[in-house]
Amino acid sequence: MRIGVFGGSFDPVHYGHLLAAESAREQMALDHVLFVPAAASPHKPGRILAEPRHRLEMLTLAIGGHDAFTVSTIELDRGGTSYTVDTLATLAAEHPSDTLVLLLGPDALAGLATWKDPCRIAAQAEIVPIERERLDDLTAAAAGGDLAGVVGAGPLAAILGRRVRMPAIDIRATDLRAAIAAGRSIRYRTPRSVEQYIITHGLYRGT
Repeated sequence: MRIGVFGGSFDPVHYGHLLAAESAREQMALDHVLFVPAAASPHKPGRILAEPRHRLEMLTLAIGGHDAFTVSTIELDRGGTSYTVDTLATLAAEHPSDTLVLLLGPDALAGLATWKDPCRIAAQAEIVPIERERLDDLTAAAAGGDLAGVVGAGPLAAILGRRVRMPAIDIRATDLRAAIAAGRSIRYRTPRSVEQYIITHGLYRGT
């Protein structure tokens, strides 16, 4: 099987995340997509995330009804700083006959060269970048992060050749948290079930 691995804070999950995962599932012929919420991101030091139980429940609500989408608690269970290379190693051991496909947005691709052991990441999984039409430029993102200098020009060309294209939907979790803190609506930017969960539990009001 081909298993997509889609990590992030998901704080909160929104339609941009879901559409990216669905676009990748379809275009890369993925059998499953694992949403992997981070315990603590090494790329966002100092930022306080919503409690793991809340982010996990919001993800579960958001993907409900999609047979190919699953939430993995691997990083939440491990705790501490969440490193993709460690997560992939564990998943590879659990799925020895399957192909892991690491899904990355433009920002993640640009920063991949600075991640823990990026060459090992590239060896453990097919890296598939996701590009929003008319909004993102993956080639520029990779060049700006000097990824070719880390993984090599050939492997980088292969990565860019596998890019997934999705509609130009510009939704960011940062903007959702800011809107909630300011008392503004987030309707139609995240599933209604997630919106109601945020309201019920009073999340992000002080963000």
